[in-house]
Amino acid sequence: MRELKYKEAISEAHVQAMLKNPNIYMMGVGVADPTGIFGTTIAASKCFGKERVFDTPLSENTLTGIGIGSAMCGLRPILIHARNDFLLLTMDQIVNHAAKWNYMAGGKLPIPFLIRAIIGRGWGQAAQHSQSLQALFAHIPGLQVIMPSSPYDAKGLILSSMESDKTTICIEHRWLYEKSGPVPEEPYSIPFGKGTILRKGKDITLVAISHMTLEAKTAAEECSKENIDIEIIDPRSLRPLDEDLILSSIKKTGRLIIADAAWKMCGMSSEISALAAEKCFPYLKAPILRITLQDTPTPCSSVLETVYYPTSMNIVKAARSLFSGKPKDDAKEFIAAKSERDFSGPF
Repeated sequence: MRELKYKEAISEAHVQAMLKNPNIYMMGVGVADPTGIFGTTIAASKCFGKERVFDTPLSENTLTGIGIGSAMCGLRPILIHARNDFLLLTMDQIVNHAAKWNYMAGGKLPIPFLIRAIIGRGWGQAAQHSQSLQALFAHIPGLQVIMPSSPYDAKGLILSSMESDKTTICIEHRWLYEKSGPVPEEPYSIPFGKGTILRKGKDITLVAISHMTLEAKTAAEECSKENIDIEIIDPRSLRPLDEDLILSSIKKTGRLIIADAAWKMCGMSSEISALAAEKCFPYLKAPILRITLQDTPTPCSSVLETVYYPTSMNIVKAARSLFSGKPKDDAKEFIAAKSERDFSGPF
């Protein structure tokens, strides 16, 4: 099978969906620029022109209202934000309108609306432009939240969102855009609420979200040298969440680690931990461990970033401790004081 970069898979999904359905249009700050939101909108802009792919003023709340209104009238808008932090400026529209109108109308007013937003570290974006806010949206009934971690998943999930009658929040990690993987040329869909097993194992279940799947794979290879066999689960969508896949893995391994590059308090790692405790407690052989961000706003300094962001070594340390039967009481033991990894990259 041919390989595409993550950004190319998203781009292809947009073009194929827009060719199929003339009611789909795309808007956002920078969508028609030469760089095209990390290269994800260039092809659509060239193919469909300014009538269906157009740049907008920096007015997030208004743009979301336009998207919701046009969706009510039968169109299928795509709104793209270069940072997911900008969604905080439009929470009223997303939470009180996009998520609720179909329910309040007795199921007669669907809001088919895709909102793409980007997370992840890069060039010192710091506290206001580097947050991972997926848990805020996963909390809201009426929304769908997806976080594809591979080119294959990115294309399939975005095509699914273009067929859905619900508002979908697609959160993408900027460090994934240059990653390559096999992607079918023809259109295909991935159902929401269906995760995938990235690596089979028998000793520890590791639920990894978005970019943390890459750290999880590195950690699993390192742990295999010590005869610790890790099974990696990628939920792919956070709402709905594939509970059955996660629970069946925990029942097999009896141990659970959750890796999410977001805060621990009230985050997705909390939700998955609660799921395991409520529905799988008799199978657990050890406490649940979580690998997350430090409980502080995002630092700007590159030196502080190496302390702040979790890596594969945090997972390895947690796995060693968990498998030894002596997990640490203090979760900070699993956040490295300083990573040896070089974080210099294209983003």
